[in-house]
Amino acid sequence: MTGAELDRAQLEALTDHWAAAWDGRGAFTRCCTPDVGYEDPLAVDPLDGAGVLERHAERLRRALPDVRVERRGAPLAGGPGEGFACLPWRLAGTHRGELAGLPATDRFVVVHGIHYAELSDGLIRRARGFFDLHGVAAQLGFAPARGSLAESTLLMLRGFGLRRRGAG
Repeated sequence: MTGAELDRAQLEALTDHWAAAWDGRGAFTRCCTPDVGYEDPLAVDPLDGAGVLERHAERLRRALPDVRVERRGAPLAGGPGEGFACLPWRLAGTHRGELAGLPATDRFVVVHGIHYAELSDGLIRRARGFFDLHGVAAQLGFAPARGSLAESTLLMLRGFGLRRRGAG
């Protein structure tokens, strides 16, 4: 069953199961094929298999023990004959443990992102997550805030010139 063949209720349920698996309220086996492939900015290498994906999510849950992942907006499925879906989400939690080599900051973080998924028989076969990693680093205090003097200085040193807030 491709994304185009999923009806709206099935797509909504798949999206709910996906979000629930990320924050520990569900299992990836409910929404993914056993050989699911996965990538995101925090995964050093592509991940293969529902068990490996679960361990990746467990690291996130240890770093953000109060994490909540929720749907944001309606999921979108591909056109006729296409087995793809876009699943928008929002993650919120307090950074209380090491994540991707970064020590705990005890800061609250909110991340908006999207998973682009390839579907097979109504399940996620491959998924790739997209979110603003710099924005997360800035919220956690590891990168300069957007529009700050520190960001402008960093961009100038990297050869991107000065950016001024409100200049377009």
